[in-house]
Amino acid sequence: MSNLNKAMLIGRLTKDPEMRYTPSGTAVTNFSIATNRWSTGPDGERKEFTDYHNIVAYPIGKRNLAETVAQYTRKGALVFVEGRIQTRSWEGQDGQKRRVTEIIANDVQFLEPRGATAGAGAPARSAAATHDDIPAPDDAPRDVDPDDIPF
Repeated sequence: MSNLNKAMLIGRLTKDPEMRYTPSGTAVTNFSIATNRWSTGPDGERKEFTDYHNIVAYPIGKRNLAETVAQYTRKGALVFVEGRIQTRSWEGQDGQKRRVTEIIANDVQFLEPRGATAGAGAPARSAAATHDDIPAPDDAPRDVDPDDIPF
């Protein structure tokens, strides 16, 4: 029998993504998104609930997914994230066991044009479709015109 570990989420970033580098120089971007769902409570009234998801993006092959997400998304951006669910455990400095569940992203699609207001619709843009001609963060121009972004 086969196993499947796949998560697909559409939500908005709850804060700006945070990119850092591992000691070996690999980029890692952490961000979180909020998703909404509706349910009927015991009183029969419909209520909206919000769930929060921790997302981690790494470079995948030649795709600079971590750098692309960090460079082109901001708090409030609507994204589609596809990946796998992973749970990590560690012991904190206070001796307490800690545990976190996160989504390791395989793909992130930007569902709004850069600078769009919440709710504006646009064709999906994929960080997976990253081109080799996108400058690395150190080479990136200081003032970027949204129309110059290749996706």
